[in-house]
Amino acid sequence: MKVLFIGPLPEPVTGQSLACQVLLDGLRPTHQIDVVDLNKKEFRQGISSTGRVREILKILWRVWQKHGAAEVIYLTVSESLAGNLKDLLIYVLCFNQLGTMVIHLHGGAGMSRIMGGERPMLRRLNVPFLKRLGGAIVLGQQHVSVYQGVVPDRKIHVVPNFAEDDLFTTPERIQAKFSQTTPLKVLFLSNLLPGKGHDELIDAFLALDERTRAAIQIDLAGGFESERQRQSFLGRIASEPRIRYHGTVAGERKRTLFDQAHVFCLPTYYPYEGQPISILEAYASGCAVITTDHSGIPDIFREGVNGFKVATQSVDDLRHALGRAVAEPDRLRQMATTNLETARASYRTSVYTKTLVQILDSVAGVG
Repeated sequence: MKVLFIGPLPEPVTGQSLACQVLLDGLRPTHQIDVVDLNKKEFRQGISSTGRVREILKILWRVWQKHGAAEVIYLTVSESLAGNLKDLLIYVLCFNQLGTMVIHLHGGAGMSRIMGGERPMLRRLNVPFLKRLGGAIVLGQQHVSVYQGVVPDRKIHVVPNFAEDDLFTTPERIQAKFSQTTPLKVLFLSNLLPGKGHDELIDAFLALDERTRAAIQIDLAGGFESERQRQSFLGRIASEPRIRYHGTVAGERKRTLFDQAHVFCLPTYYPYEGQPISILEAYASGCAVITTDHSGIPDIFREGVNGFKVATQSVDDLRHALGRAVAEPDRLRQMATTNLETARASYRTSVYTKTLVQILDSVAGVG
């Protein structure tokens, strides 16, 4: 089957580009793929330069060249104003093939604003195209409502994210890790973008009493929107020996950070958040989790079972959660063990790719 695959691929690595790469790898052995890469060289949303305008025009030209031969079209949709306008132009170019197009919403919070009426003109522009689609994929039940009433229910598919196979630990390694919780290792691994919660995490750590601070080590890894933001953050933590920034990590360095961490912390309120792959990676790696109930996180996280929930942008909640983590290592170990079991049962790449391939095949009328 011929598939036109329109989505972002690494580099840079984001949850969305990683998910696209995993699906693409799953499709290639059995399908003929044409790829239109949507990735940008920066993390900033929207159109931030004339160079990006030229990139979008090239994307549209490649879609126009390739779409006619495709039996099914896979498109990851954007949530920013500029990104949605780009998607609308792709819908126009592929208008006669919308019945064999499947869109994949990797975020959720941003699209909820568009389709929920905060941007009524955008909603009106999207609806006629969405009604014609072959299918829409969302990450969890939290985001089904984004397309309900526009895309028929039978065409809305829920497919949760995954953790990569090489991050899965064992119960024995969890026991060994939690036999030594001094210092308690807290990991933040995500791109350090406005709204991801890294600044609040640092504020919460600094607000702890001296004894509790001495019992914690915080490791952070990920990229920044700009060098200015990177330097500003490094300046904040320069005098704190218990806070370490590791840059952008992958492969063995990423596995080591997850493997050593007792707690994974992602107190996100990022406006384009979906269902963070990093949380599922933390489950697979045997970590307890501190996070918010933002966007699609409630689909994969339960307070007191997988970790501790904090209110968005609440430094006080984070401070309290860090204090609880230091005081309750046995409970953290139980959560970490539960998280590994959950990841093994529900968040494998094999299940993710198999389900998505089946959806694409069904829309194309294959099988």
